[in-house]
Amino acid sequence: MIVVSNTSPLIALSEAGLLDLLPKLYESVTLPGAVFDEVTVAGAGAPGADDIREAAWVTTLRLDDTSLLRALKLELDPGESEAIACAVQLRADWVLIDERRGRLAAERLGLRVMGTMGILIAAKRAGHLLSIKAAVDDLRNRAGFWISDALVRRVLIAAGEP
Repeated sequence: MIVVSNTSPLIALSEAGLLDLLPKLYESVTLPGAVFDEVTVAGAGAPGADDIREAAWVTTLRLDDTSLLRALKLELDPGESEAIACAVQLRADWVLIDERRGRLAAERLGLRVMGTMGILIAAKRAGHLLSIKAAVDDLRNRAGFWISDALVRRVLIAAGEP
């Protein structure tokens, strides 16, 4: 399975102490250069920076500046643009991205998108997470991750947690 990630799921999961869910769910996660640099260079010293830099389950890909990448950079930040272009180039099964504009752009290109909440649902279904409610609380309280109450309710229902 080919999975490409943008920065936000990596940072959110790291800050909430949940980064270990990714290698449990996926054999490897590919990070384009801009995402790897955002997490490990710009985010040096932040939660997850060292973990990502040293993780055996992380692969990196430096993209050539393609026309798709240039077009995406007109509407998205460099990390989102490279994650989407990388997912297209690799014909990825999933692109992990939270930001609405990035998700819409990826879906327009025919990519399957999963955000941090989808990762939690997948982890719960695979038996790697006991409680999504506890994970959401960690994301909100430890990571400062904004999640609407309506989305939390939908995620809890999807995970079978009343």
